[in-house]
Amino acid sequence: MSNHPTQDQADGAPMPAADTAVDTSAGALRLRAELDAGLRAREACISPKFLYDALGSKLFEAICELPEYYPTRTEALIFERHGAEIARAVGQGSTLIDLGAGNCAKAARLFPLLHPAQYVPVDISANFLQDAVERLRQRFRHIEMNALGMDFSGGDWQLPDSVRRERRLFFYPGSSIGNFTPDEALAFLRRVRAQCGPDGGILIGIDLAKDRAVLNAAYDDALGVTAAFNLNVLRHANRLLGADFDIRAWRHRGFYNERMGRVEMHLEARTTQLVSWQGACRRFEAGECIHTENSYKYRPAAAVELLEQAGFAASGIWTDARAWFAVIHARAIRPGAMH
Repeated sequence: MSNHPTQDQADGAPMPAADTAVDTSAGALRLRAELDAGLRAREACISPKFLYDALGSKLFEAICELPEYYPTRTEALIFERHGAEIARAVGQGSTLIDLGAGNCAKAARLFPLLHPAQYVPVDISANFLQDAVERLRQRFRHIEMNALGMDFSGGDWQLPDSVRRERRLFFYPGSSIGNFTPDEALAFLRRVRAQCGPDGGILIGIDLAKDRAVLNAAYDDALGVTAAFNLNVLRHANRLLGADFDIRAWRHRGFYNERMGRVEMHLEARTTQLVSWQGACRRFEAGECIHTENSYKYRPAAAVELLEQAGFAASGIWTDARAWFAVIHARAIRPGAMH
């Protein structure tokens, strides 16, 4: 799990929130078309970005407090212990572009170290983001803030002109990169590299490979918060598509797929049922699943190689004592220096 917004608007203009009840804009229509296509697919799927409507974003905040869910606190510990060193590697006065900002808490903890000239939080849940940024402005009045409600996963995209071009530092914490397949991750990082400019870089969190029992517990907690988070995507689909999913007729499944090197989240039909939405319907057999998320786990060398293939050069790697999680800073390689 990770707050995984995506952006496919060529002009980079802020997109209406995914949690907007009635929205006929081009961006909202694309979202509904994507959701519709996933539900019609031979193996039904829903992109993880649809997990993050307003309620989903709050449920994810609760997940981050669970004892089983290690990534958030482990990453926070890395920043706490190595923050000064990370700040020296990154430098101060950057344009801090926070991809999947959520409640902006992770970036805000870095403000005293990085002193960004501009803070640009980006998230698909625009209303949730705006509320978070308004609170943040009260605490850091000296920092220019430009919140963008966007979906930025696919296509050629450009940040709007309101985002400073100097020293762009993309901040992608929480192992959101794991939601992509390796090929998708490479394509995504190359799009980020294209937005960096000659003096930019990325500060990224990457969840590392570890024992399957730890991973299974993290994505299927005893309290059932992750189950509620996953099931809420059906509520979101009902609202966006006018669907009639009966949430009580589905159960959460979260487990580590060792062969694929990823945690998977699915929703499994408890009974055979017919689900309808605008212009379509589908029969789900008992036991049939909707695939809602992947979370790939990397080894450090593979993570560095992925960044290098995308046009970055790692300048610092920091991990916790158990090597469960890594924070990597990588600088954009100038095109003439790329191999």
